[in-house]
Amino acid sequence: MADLSVNLGGISSPNPFWVASAPPSNTGYQCHRAFEAGWGGVVWKTLGEAIVNVSSRYSSLDLNGNRMVGFNNIELITDRSPEVNFREIKECKERWPNHAIVVSLMTDTRESWHEYVKRSMDAGADGVELNFGCPHGMCERGMGSAVGQNPDVIETIVGWVMEVTQIPVIVKLTPNITNITYPARSARRSGANAISLINTINSITQVDLDRLCPEPYVAGKSTSGGYCGPAVKPIALNMVQQCAADPEVKLPISGIGGIQNWKDAAEFIALGATNVQVCTAIMHYGFRIVEDMIEGLNDYLDRSGMASVTELIGRAVPTIDRWENLDLNYKRIAKIDYDTCIGCNLCYIACEDGAHQAIALVDPDAEGIGEGPGRLPGKAVPKIKEDECVGCNLCSLVCPVDGCIDMIDIDTGKEPMSWTQYQERVASGDMEPIPPHQ
Repeated sequence: MADLSVNLGGISSPNPFWVASAPPSNTGYQCHRAFEAGWGGVVWKTLGEAIVNVSSRYSSLDLNGNRMVGFNNIELITDRSPEVNFREIKECKERWPNHAIVVSLMTDTRESWHEYVKRSMDAGADGVELNFGCPHGMCERGMGSAVGQNPDVIETIVGWVMEVTQIPVIVKLTPNITNITYPARSARRSGANAISLINTINSITQVDLDRLCPEPYVAGKSTSGGYCGPAVKPIALNMVQQCAADPEVKLPISGIGGIQNWKDAAEFIALGATNVQVCTAIMHYGFRIVEDMIEGLNDYLDRSGMASVTELIGRAVPTIDRWENLDLNYKRIAKIDYDTCIGCNLCYIACEDGAHQAIALVDPDAEGIGEGPGRLPGKAVPKIKEDECVGCNLCSLVCPVDGCIDMIDIDTGKEPMSWTQYQERVASGDMEPIPPHQ
């Protein structure tokens, strides 16, 4: 059984699965429930000056019957008093000394940052997470993403925090920015111990066409909110990898964004995260999802011959390169397994109308294609035009039967050549330009 314990910038936890700063981490009661279920850490819902929330607060993007593929919220930081929160944080840490409790903070002045950091330390917190990511409500007050979008302000505020802290500092970054590495570099320059990303993305998920007002509906008005859930995972993975690969960042990363199961978590860790934080999946399914996460990650590490989760951190980072360094002579084509093909012909339609017209509909008897669930009298079946197939993957992506269409390697007999090398060889006269595809 693999060792799942991790250390994020000086904060230890028995496994890499943390509850993110959000509604599931709003109270001591929820913190106890999370640790009882098996979570390794909790980032307390953001503390700051007293606020008042609106009603309603959430909306979602549903897709083909799947609920909450994307989740939108306009809820602000905790509306519970600092006194109550810090008392509960202290109680939770005393009860769960081997689990990570991190306090998320958001305030404005230097004096206020000092006060909240000191109170977090007095409560026994293992670290603080500086919330520079909220895209609504707080940013209008000069906090949240208004800070995260300005690297100079990040340096200033983190500098204030570092003046008084005796516990690790995590900087939570906003994805609502052109280049995520700039604020990450600022966090490092100012002395932060780790970064966490991504926070939520500016969004409007839907419009009520009867009211002609987006959800969530607040007395005839709405506002853009923070988008999270499975739909944001690809964006989060990209930004985590960018920070992990940047030589000027060099900070441990807590990965956030659309994590629902062990596989999602493993992907974040492989792209450079030390641990992961989960919110929307807990709001959808409850705290006990961590049981399958722990079991699944353990099984994967055992199958892969890794003794600990730390061996997985960043393993996939070197495989991400600039497009111009990819091999132009590498070739893949699609291959159909007719034993599982159901004859829906969706691959043909997708390729014919949306891709490269590399699939034909043929008479299975004339082509010698055997029996299968899609083999009906007089019905044509799809066949790959191997000479025309460019290996775009579309047919395998739209096919409703897992494993029916595979992408297979083809030996072209050519040496690897990148776009950069191609340009150089053409410029030097070593080769003629490749004619455009007809």
